[in-house]
Amino acid sequence: MAKSPEPSVSKHIIDLLRDSSKTIVTAESCTGGLIAAALTDVPGSSAAVHGGYITYSNAAKSRMIQVPSRLIHDYGAVSNQVARAMADGARNTARVDVAVSATGIAGPDGGTEKKPIGLVYVAVSTDLATVVIEHRFGDIGREAVRKATVAAALDLVHQVLTTDEAD
Repeated sequence: MAKSPEPSVSKHIIDLLRDSSKTIVTAESCTGGLIAAALTDVPGSSAAVHGGYITYSNAAKSRMIQVPSRLIHDYGAVSNQVARAMADGARNTARVDVAVSATGIAGPDGGTEKKPIGLVYVAVSTDLATVVIEHRFGDIGREAVRKATVAAALDLVHQVLTTDEAD
């Protein structure tokens, strides 16, 4: 069973962002806004959360956060390349310090042999770098894949922020 994100992780992210006067934006496909919801569940999050883009369709990815349609055509919406472009595009479009993106196949259908249900890419973009992690959660059910993706996204944001803080 996928773990749910701990509220303390969201709170720690908000504290880190607020303490460093940074802001974050989300770019979400398979999670449909759940990452932004986890962040905005924290009281006082408005000091750090700029907003979020729910870019469920390929057209929304291209129009709202400038993901090149060529990337979607060449690699598919669920790919390392598109997750990276989503995070970079959201950060640049919103003019914020940090962006987190998620794109994946939550199920119950849509999976293929090469891209099975439970395949998710999470990316975090800052001015220093963009990090993309591939997750293969398996066919654990739509809700569980989405919850696991939120937890993975928050964990990656936390890792990036604490790494930036140590530098």
